[in-house]
Amino acid sequence: MSDTPGARVLVIGSGGREHALAWGLARSALVGEVIVAPGNAGIAALARCLPLPERVEEIAALARAERVDLVVIGPEAPLAAGLADACAALGLSVYGPSAAAARLESSKAHAKAFMARHAIPTSPYGVFDDPAAARRYVREQGAPIVVKVSGLAGGKGVTVAPDVATAELAVDEAFASGHREVVVEGYLAGQEVSLLVVSDGTVALPLRLAQDYKQVGDGDVGPMTGGMGTVAPVDLLDDAGLADVTERIVEPTLAGLRAEGTPLVGTLFVGLMLTAEGPQVLEYNVRFGDPETQVLLPLLETDLFELLRAAAVGRLDDVELRWRSAAAACVVMAAPGYPGAYPLGIPLGIPDDLGPDVVVFHAGTTLAEGGLASAGGRVLAVTAVARDRAAAVRRAYDAVERITFPGAHFRRDIGGRLGVTEAP
Repeated sequence: MSDTPGARVLVIGSGGREHALAWGLARSALVGEVIVAPGNAGIAALARCLPLPERVEEIAALARAERVDLVVIGPEAPLAAGLADACAALGLSVYGPSAAAARLESSKAHAKAFMARHAIPTSPYGVFDDPAAARRYVREQGAPIVVKVSGLAGGKGVTVAPDVATAELAVDEAFASGHREVVVEGYLAGQEVSLLVVSDGTVALPLRLAQDYKQVGDGDVGPMTGGMGTVAPVDLLDDAGLADVTERIVEPTLAGLRAEGTPLVGTLFVGLMLTAEGPQVLEYNVRFGDPETQVLLPLLETDLFELLRAAAVGRLDDVELRWRSAAAACVVMAAPGYPGAYPLGIPLGIPDDLGPDVVVFHAGTTLAEGGLASAGGRVLAVTAVARDRAAAVRRAYDAVERITFPGAHFRRDIGGRLGVTEAP
């Protein structure tokens, strides 16, 4: 299609990231309709929601039947299953990498080997399909040490073990829960940041740096989650530092993928640890982060459809990124018990007057007979934009306090690693 108003876009997914993507696309002057499969109660307020077929070929057929101009794939599982390949086979424009390129996320063992092949800075590691061998490696290396399940785990398959006993228990639990392979790697100390890069396979446009707060409890304690909050932009790297990351990490990653016949079209998400020895890669993802997307898109002034479609058709060199001169903060409100067992169907009340610079992205909601209710572990992502990080954090927490959500769990220190202390 030509870049004229009236484009139809299909977004795949049902979480807060997909709500943010649908929100951003619906604001595009080039988009006539946003369709989301399967969506959620919040997404349904701005897009047409459809049931999501089980097989990737059926999803691609749905996209063709809806005559969409662009398919935007949110979560990692359909990417790993080959949804982008199925869409491309039907001649559809798709924002999201092939299953082969998505192995950077779907297999941590593959990702670490890729980094080793292309001399990309990361921690030393071992890959194991036998728990006894993994435990032996842990004892040899000592602690602190990190244990990761190699396959997809929704951001929860990582244990940062302060001692050998905890690491050995994590190994045993990973294999006992059905995972066939674990990665054990050296612990990296420093500030963690998220760098998301939009790529058309050759050209790469880095987005603003964000910082995610992954562990469930204040002070970065407790089990890993899908993400409890984010702030952006983060000023932990100056222009020279960003140029160094681009030269030593981003460009070799994309060049390595091209050289191996698996160019990445979509989002390259680089989880970085800024160590005393320089930036090192903690992990790769191959899609927009959640909840990083919820703070990046409200700051983006460039038309989101223009950006994503240019990447899908190999024209990113025609796009210039423009950003608001502001900051954003996101606080995730989760069901009590998350990331363990949690109840469903908790009644929710979201005031209409939270302010023009506050957006509540729905992560796990449904419409029940009594109204809006929870339908997941992470339920709401409350995002606020303000002049600086401290003001954005304060505005986000003010909104959280006005939302009715009995028993809600949320961290009260989002932004704390950056010196923001305004949370109640």
